Amino acid sequence: MRVLIPSALRSYTDHGMWAQAEGATLDALLKDLDRRHPGIRFRMVDEQDRLRPHMRVFVNGLAIKDLAHPIAPGDEVAVVQALSGG
Repeated sequence: MRVLIPSALRSYTDHGMWAQAEGATLDALLKDLDRRHPGIRFRMVDEQDRLRPHMRVFVNGLAIKDLAHPIAPGDEVAVVQALSGG
């Protein structure tokens, strides 16, 4: 399935806005994404296997925080990186 990649992480995907990945859960999807684009998962998931505070993942428009969330082949997945500053 296609995964929308935020601009700050596109250097991992050869600057592509979309990346391909497969998985039955969000965790499996992100691991496959990392297999295809080494290092990208570490920018999204911390050492305790939790999404980093500045990362948001949307599946079919619904914000998902649980890496065990099931993913179906036709689902739309978007990774968004929160911006901060003042």
